[in-house]
Amino acid sequence: MPNATNSRPRALLRASGGPRYAVALAVDALGTGLLRPFLLLYGVTVLGLSAPVTGTTMTAGIVVGLVCMPAVGAWLDRGARSTVVAASMLVRVLGVALLLATPTGNVWMFAAAALFLGIGNQAWPAAHAALVSTIAHGRERDAALAGGRALRNAGLGAGGLLATACLAGGTTALRVLAVVTGLAYLTAAAFAWSVHVHAHPATATKTASGTDPGTAEAGDAEPAPRMGALLAANVIYVFCLNVPEIALPLVLVTQMHASPVWSAAIFVANTVLVVTLQVPVTVLLSRFSRRSVLALAGVVLTASYLGFLAAAALGYGWRAPAIAAVSVVCTLGEIIYAGSATALVTAMAPARVLGRALSRFQLSTGFGLAVSPAVITGLASRGQFALWGSLAAATLLSASAVRRTGPGGHRLSSRRHRAVRR
Repeated sequence: MPNATNSRPRALLRASGGPRYAVALAVDALGTGLLRPFLLLYGVTVLGLSAPVTGTTMTAGIVVGLVCMPAVGAWLDRGARSTVVAASMLVRVLGVALLLATPTGNVWMFAAAALFLGIGNQAWPAAHAALVSTIAHGRERDAALAGGRALRNAGLGAGGLLATACLAGGTTALRVLAVVTGLAYLTAAAFAWSVHVHAHPATATKTASGTDPGTAEAGDAEPAPRMGALLAANVIYVFCLNVPEIALPLVLVTQMHASPVWSAAIFVANTVLVVTLQVPVTVLLSRFSRRSVLALAGVVLTASYLGFLAAAALGYGWRAPAIAAVSVVCTLGEIIYAGSATALVTAMAPARVLGRALSRFQLSTGFGLAVSPAVITGLASRGQFALWGSLAAATLLSASAVRRTGPGGHRLSSRRHRAVRR
């Protein structure tokens, strides 16, 4: 049986890095929420760039930012923890500074700013997961990772709401938002660095979760895990994160001509559900193996995609409410995915290569997030069946691949699949 998971707020706070680190996470998320949704508007309205140029530049910054991940993984494997988290925040301070210094019409400085923001955004998840894995172990670590995600979503939502309220100020307000974002990143970096968490891989104990039925967690003597199937599946799984932000607004507003209020309501509901349910759902499912839970997430997401397809076939007055209802199922799948995916990677990887494993996982996540907007819009242009049918088929195939690979990343035969679980 898995070890008990303590989800009491005080214990969860300690396992997540302590009060100062929680403040760092909250302030960093608040700053990101202030600027991230309006970076495109900043490029268009403040810098006078065209929307296609701005969007392409932002996407390029995200993709090129992924190049830093091998170096981040190697840095983490040398024992750095809070230093890497703080560095990921300071890099974004530099990005905001470049953004504020960019003259009107200068696409290259905007590209440099987008690159540094992209590097910080890509490096942070792996560094955060490594820090939490150094402090907490087993299922307590899973709950701590879930708590960090809930806190981050709350900060992102609050930042987004504050930024929306400030948009009436026009270009001046956008510049002020950028300044506040830079200060938030700088403050968060100071708090994160002050935690002084450092690992010693050469003498580290095994990162023993040993809590999944039938397995023990990877030890230092084991080779780096082969995660090809998991990483490939993760590229598809991560599409679910862009469904509330891109797919549903695209379908509801441009194809069904529904009121934008529906899209806003779905986005708010998604944020509230993640904040309130991420930890309880993760704790509830801790009695099952992480790999099984991750496969379950794929099944739930597949069901939601098929639900969206069915909702699109309803009459005009029923489609938007039906899609809103199905979005709750999609959010549940997202919560199950987020609570098990990173946890599975940290359980699979020996302590000495944890950083590299997390950086590889973040590469797959970042790639999926980068390509999903183009894939979603391309499929949506071909109709509802092309969009939701393709996502359902790809996600179900990914869930099957996750379920049928063993702890070391090897494909299991049907007999071994019944005997080996993680």
